Amino acid sequence: MTHLYLVRHGRAAAGFDAHLDPGLDATGQAQADRFARDFAAARQAAGAAALPILTSPLRRTQETAAPLAALWSAAPRIEPRVAELPSPEGIGLAARGPWIRDFLQGRWSDADAGLLAWRDALLAALAAMPEDSVIFTHFIAINVAVGAAAGAAEVMVSQPDHCSCTEIAVDGGRLTLLAEGRQLETQVL
Repeated sequence: MTHLYLVRHGRAAAGFDAHLDPGLDATGQAQADRFARDFAAARQAAGAAALPILTSPLRRTQETAAPLAALWSAAPRIEPRVAELPSPEGIGLAARGPWIRDFLQGRWSDADAGLLAWRDALLAALAAMPEDSVIFTHFIAINVAVGAAAGAAEVMVSQPDHCSCTEIAVDGGRLTLLAEGRQLETQVL
């Protein structure tokens, strides 16, 4: 059985409808630093070794992973399949906010083929992880994993807070939710 620790990136310097690839703002950097210290300390206290670190190719996930990578003297591996949900082709930044809000209220059965392919690739990547790993990813990607573990049809089944850690077990390609990460106090919508 493989244990995956899915970490949502820290607070970004810009929203989904304002920038395609923002880095972290000062609060997000502090969240990433705190996560790294706490996670590394908990692993050490349990006598557990450092784990491989994977990250989406987006700046906010790479910047969130950097403090843990520094503590463990590790080089994170970029895994494109755990990236953010792709927005429709040709949609402008301003239209991304309303689109994502509507999409989050829906069900996967209403998604187009491209979004279903993204979801399936993400689940295949998680199911194929050969060893316990820490994966720095995104809000909807974590929802995909939690939803698959729960057999949920809805797109949004969880509201992971910035730098929260959701633990998933993978056994024979089946995902099981072991611990849901800290949830947002206010809704994303």
